[in-house]
Amino acid sequence: MSKKQKQMLYRIGGAAALFIPGMILEHSGIGMALLLAAYALIGWDILWRAAVNIRHGRVFDENFLMSIATIGAILLGDYSEGVAVMLLYQIGEWFQAYAVQRSRRSISSLMDIRPDTARVLRGGEEEEVFPDEVEVGDTILVRPGERVPLDGIIRKGEGLLDTSALTGESMPREAHEGDEIISGCINQTGVLEIEVTTPYEESTVERILSLVEEATDKKATTEAFITRFARWYTPAVVIGALLLAIVPPLVTGDPFAGWIYRALTFLVISCPCALVISVPLSFFAGIGGASRAGILIKGGNYLEALAKADTVVFDKTGTLTKGSFSVTDVLPANGFSKDEVLFYAANAERYSTHPIGVSIVRAFTSGGHSTEGTDVHALEEKAGRGISAHINGRIILLGTVDFLKAKNTKDMPAIPHVGAVCLAINGRYAGVVHIADEVKDDAKVAVSALKERGIGETVMLTGDSKWIGTSVGKSLGIDTIHAELLPQDKVAQVEERLAGRKEGATLAYVGDGINDAPVLARADVGIAMGALGSDAAIEAADVVLMTDEPKKIATAIDIARKTMRIAWQNIIFAIGIKGIVLVLGALGMAGLWAAIFADVGVTVLAILNAMRALHVKE
Repeated sequence: MSKKQKQMLYRIGGAAALFIPGMILEHSGIGMALLLAAYALIGWDILWRAAVNIRHGRVFDENFLMSIATIGAILLGDYSEGVAVMLLYQIGEWFQAYAVQRSRRSISSLMDIRPDTARVLRGGEEEEVFPDEVEVGDTILVRPGERVPLDGIIRKGEGLLDTSALTGESMPREAHEGDEIISGCINQTGVLEIEVTTPYEESTVERILSLVEEATDKKATTEAFITRFARWYTPAVVIGALLLAIVPPLVTGDPFAGWIYRALTFLVISCPCALVISVPLSFFAGIGGASRAGILIKGGNYLEALAKADTVVFDKTGTLTKGSFSVTDVLPANGFSKDEVLFYAANAERYSTHPIGVSIVRAFTSGGHSTEGTDVHALEEKAGRGISAHINGRIILLGTVDFLKAKNTKDMPAIPHVGAVCLAINGRYAGVVHIADEVKDDAKVAVSALKERGIGETVMLTGDSKWIGTSVGKSLGIDTIHAELLPQDKVAQVEERLAGRKEGATLAYVGDGINDAPVLARADVGIAMGALGSDAAIEAADVVLMTDEPKKIATAIDIARKTMRIAWQNIIFAIGIKGIVLVLGALGMAGLWAAIFADVGVTVLAILNAMRALHVKE
């Protein structure tokens, strides 16, 4: 609880302590004095703000309504009701401040990722400076328990990194020499020497904080509607209350006091606090709840668009797949074994840095085997085609189908060209190692979860071959697959779907945020996958997933839909209750106590409802 909130709580307690005996002794001089003291203690700031706003031309706000209603009640002799309205209004304001603070805590907790200082190694000496004073190429030192201040590459040391503030992941990540490291995570073990690769103002932590700070400035259509509604509604009810106080007694000849009381009741009831507070708070809480789940949503408008998503379009590489190769199968020819094929393939690739070669070696060594001690010589590599070598006295060819055919390899069967690394031993075909981009562990679950949520169509757009695209897409349950696409082709596909989508429905595009930036920007909602450290993602996407998990898309949609439900519940509840009590107040069937419920009570209930958006189930 903030200092300001504590002070308000003390004022509420003090005013209540004066109000209770004052209400009991209301018709005595002491009672009136206690009630006026309670009113001054609890209402002075409202009266002051109303006066300041009037001086600046901002007349019709809740401060003005509360001031007129409560002063009017006191002038009519209803001291206890006037004080009660102000007291309960301030209780409602305190609940609002507490709710906003709580929802803001989820977002502002990200501000803790900003480090205060950085240790720079200069001339063999440590120097503690502000992070924005560190230049690209400098070496910084990060000890256990310290937060990484800037993006860079680990040049010395290894350890475990706590990335929970950035990604929501509870498990620490391993970090080794040569690994890229992002600012904002905490080094848990080991001393790390890091070469800085990005200036502070462009670092991951600074871009994320800028994104978060801008998030609440972008209003959803629903939020904007409520703001416009309140701007016209408040003057209308003030004029209505004025007419209610003057016209009926002039027409009927009734005493003015009774109708003025009704008008004051009308004013208190009509205060639009529940709407102007709870609806924006619903979106604010939704964005806060999403950030706790490792999902950054750039504004309420994108939250609203996400809730209406009917089509989700995926990029493949880096989105549904890991973007790294792995051996999916080894098929030996007659007379050879799987182990034999993998042994010769791995030893032929033992010095390779190509991702395919690395994946073959990894597949071989992961079984506890080693390439050390094998006689490998006369090794020659034709870039993009294959390798020839002498291994343990045998002539080995490893590469594409065309490479082996060009070397007159015997017994070559018909093999699909894509993802196939063929092996020949002493001029005879020995088998094939199939390579594929690894599908992410939760990719199939993610697609299934979207269908469970009523997403009408899932689409995959990829630049890969039809064989690979179809294979991956079908295995994941994707509805529509388009392969061999250039970036402009992806944009054209999205444009076509945007033109044909149902009215009120939106299209979400999920990409890795770098080569998909044009499509991310064109879609109704652009979602960047695993975009930490990607400038293009944070700039082009509307939603940034802090982890590489496709299943978070379903979580983001759940949050968006829940937030929209809560916002509309608050709108219907607030307008419905106020409408009923306004009519009753105008007819003289509801007094200030009913008005208090219609204003403060409805506001508190709406705020409590809005707070539900903070709680996220994944």
